[in-house]
Amino acid sequence: MDAPRRPNWEYMTIEPPKGLTKRETIDPTDRLNGLGAEGWELTATIDYDKGGTKLLVLKRPVYDE
Repeated sequence: MDAPRRPNWEYMTIEPPKGLTKRETIDPTDRLNGLGAEGWELTATIDYDKGGTKLLVLKRPVYDE
């Protein structure tokens, strides 16, 4: 009996898009939906010390052939 295949994980970080003043964040829903269609899943955020999101962390499975 073969053991079930387990995925390795591939990770990516992206910065939330900023508006004209570079202080407000633009809604990243469209980009996240596009990445989700490519198999990426949002797993965490990395925030600045005094608030606000610095990075979005995504992952997707990579299966060995």
